[in-house]
Parts: sequence; structure tokens; C-alpha cells
Amino acid sequence: MTDTTAVTEELKKALAAEEGAGRWVRRLAIVAGLGFALVCLMAVGAMHRPAPPVKYLTATVAVGDVIEKVQATGTVQPLLQISVGAQVNGRVTQVLVDYNSVVKKGQVLAEIDPLIYGTQVNAQAANLAAQRAQLQQAKAAAASNHAQMELARVNYERAQKGFEQNITSHAELDTANGNYDAAKATYEAALATVASAQATIAAQTAQLGQSTANLGYTKIYSPVDGIVITRAFDPGATVVASFQSPVLFVIAQDLRKMRVLADVDEADVGKIQQDMEADCVVDAFPGEVFHGKVSQIRFNPNNVSGVVTYPAVVEVANPDDKLRPGMTATITVRSHEAHGVPRLPNAALRYRPSPATSAEGAAAPPAPPALSEASLAKGQGRVWILTNDKPGEEKDDAHVVTVGITDGIFTEVRDAMLPVGTKVVTDETDASEQTKKRRFF
Repeated sequence: MTDTTAVTEELKKALAAEEGAGRWVRRLAIVAGLGFALVCLMAVGAMHRPAPPVKYLTATVAVGDVIEKVQATGTVQPLLQISVGAQVNGRVTQVLVDYNSVVKKGQVLAEIDPLIYGTQVNAQAANLAAQRAQLQQAKAAAASNHAQMELARVNYERAQKGFEQNITSHAELDTANGNYDAAKATYEAALATVASAQATIAAQTAQLGQSTANLGYTKIYSPVDGIVITRAFDPGATVVASFQSPVLFVIAQDLRKMRVLADVDEADVGKIQQDMEADCVVDAFPGEVFHGKVSQIRFNPNNVSGVVTYPAVVEVANPDDKLRPGMTATITVRSHEAHGVPRLPNAALRYRPSPATSAEGAAAPPAPPALSEASLAKGQGRVWILTNDKPGEEKDDAHVVTVGITDGIFTEVRDAMLPVGTKVVTDETDASEQTKKRRFF
């Protein structure tokens, strides 16, 4: 009995030892499996890890067109606009045209009551006729006095010869001389009367001419061929032209040719020259362009709230009569053009790198003086060329290059240092912030 019990105990110990060893083997196998799975996960994560964020936004130097433009706003006006007024006072009896009426040169537009001026003409014509009759009487009297003077002269000469021959006495000679002097004075007075009558006739003629002209001014004529764009009076209205001629009508000579009087900013006026092509647009016809030409750049400045502009006159064709006086127009003048040239975005010229920071967040030393804005001359610009575009390892290098005209979006490149296809930096991304967030989370 004792031997059996001992054998049983030994068997239990052997089985327990064998079971403990198997448990450790299973544990090691589980740990090894977990380690292998972790390694696999790390390998898969490394394979699918996103690329480092891009640090710079870039653009490429490409071939294209650069057109420098100057824009300004102004008012559409007729090429020739004439204000027709009245030169005499009176009541308007007739208005023969209306708005938009097409008129010819010499056509009667309106008439002022001619009664008063006609009466004045008739009265002065009668006065002139009376003065002419008086002139004829004065001339007749002068002729008679002239004959008497000649007779007195002959008698005086005869008495003088008789006195020399002792035929006529001295008293008779004196009497003949006195008669001649009296006749001569009478004749000269008659001539003065004739001259006075002639002067009066001249004055009366002038007054009659003025009254006749005033009578003619009662009819308002069109000075040119054109179209009526303003009519200021109606029949029955009274016109008073004492100090300033009132404007009755405004006539545009030809609406097929208009002009835009645009205010050009002083910074752009040097870019515009006479005879440059210009485009005109108005709000009434969106999308439609009216073509014209710069005909004049005036020297007189306009200063409004400290903003100085100069008027530019742009003649615009208006064959369909779409443009109307008073419309607000925007003109675009192509001052310079460059076609098929290398160009880069203006953002590349405006770009400046952000100040570099250290790991602790302290600002890096400032850029050397060679990169300061003062080093740029006229016709130069600064760009940052991307020398290494590998994500996470980008590098850029600053260069001063020669540039040409700009259209506000692109700028012409005139430097062999920037061939077509060169990548230039236009802006920075927030890659550093993204990295911080990724590390934090």
C-alpha cells in the first residue's frame, strides 16, 4: 500500500512538471506572435506613411503675352456739342423741334415774338427816310449858296480890277469883298448842314441795321447738322437775354462719333500717349467693347480730396448710336505689349520668406544687407528660385533679375537667369504648424 502511494505521488510530480513546461512554451509563442504582428504593422505603417508636407508654393516661368493696361473712368460726350441761345428778349411763340429731332444747318428751331422788333424796324426806317429828305434839302440849299458865293466872288474880282484901274472906288471894293465873305460863310454853313444830315443818316442806318438784326434774332436757327439732345423752353415762356445768353437748345453734331473725357491717375498718365488704341465699356451694354483712340492728354490737373488726375480725351466710334451723352464709361488703354515672352506671376516678385526660427522659437538673425530692398534698381526684381523641390528638403535661393512690363498678374522676364521652366517660389505653406500638430497628437 505504501509503495503504490509513493508511485502515485511521483507520477503526479512528473505530470505537473511536464504541464508547466508546456505553459511557458505557449506563452513564448504568444509573445513571439505579438512581436511579429507589431513588426508587420510598423512595416505597413512605414510603407503607407504620407510624404512630408510641401513647404513652398511655386510657379513656373512660362511663355505668354504681357499687356500693360491703364484704366480710367469718365463721361461719354458728343464729339461736338453746341449750345444754341437767344440774343433778344421776348416771348417764345413757336418751338419747332423736340428732343432727339434731327436738324439741318440753317433750320428754324424756335421763334420769339417779333412784333416789338418789327415795329422798331418800321419806325427807324421812317426816320431814316425823313433824314434822307432833309439831306436832299440841305444839299439843294448848299448848291444855291454855292452859286451865290461864286457870283459874289466874280463881283469881288471885277471890283478889284476896277480899283486897280481907278475905275471903282475903295468903298465899292470893300462892299464886294464883304458880300463875297458873307456868301462864302453861308455856303460853308450849308455844307455843315449837309454833313450833319449825312451823319444823322449814318446813325439812323446803323440803328436800323441793329433793329433789323434783332428782328432776325427772333428766329433761332441751327448752326450745324445734328440732333437735339436738350430743349430748355416751351411755347409761351419768356426769354431774358440781358446779361447772359440763355441756352434754348443743345445740339450734338454727330452721335456716330463720341468722346470719353476720362480722369487718368497721375501715376499712370506718363504711360499714355496720343494716338494709342483704347477700349471703352459702359454698364448699359455689358460685354460689348467700343474701340477708340486717345486724341488728347490735357495738362490741366484735377485735384479732388488730394487725388490728382489728368483729363484724357478718347474718341470712340459709335456706329449704332448705342453710346449716349452722360454715360459713365471705363476706358482701357494698351500702353505696352509683349507677345510670346517669358513671364512669371507677380506673386513671385512680391514673395518674401518668413523669418527663420530656432528650435526654441527664437528669431534668426536678419538677412544680410545684400538682400535688402534698397539694392533693387529700376527694371529689377527679386525672386526666390527653388533649387531643391524634394518634399521636406526644399531649398530656395534669392536672385535679382531684370524684368519688363507687367499687366498686374504677370511680369515679363528679360533675364537669362530665369529660362522657361524655372520654378520660382510664390508663397509658403504652414508645414511647420502641421508638423507640430502631428507630433502633439
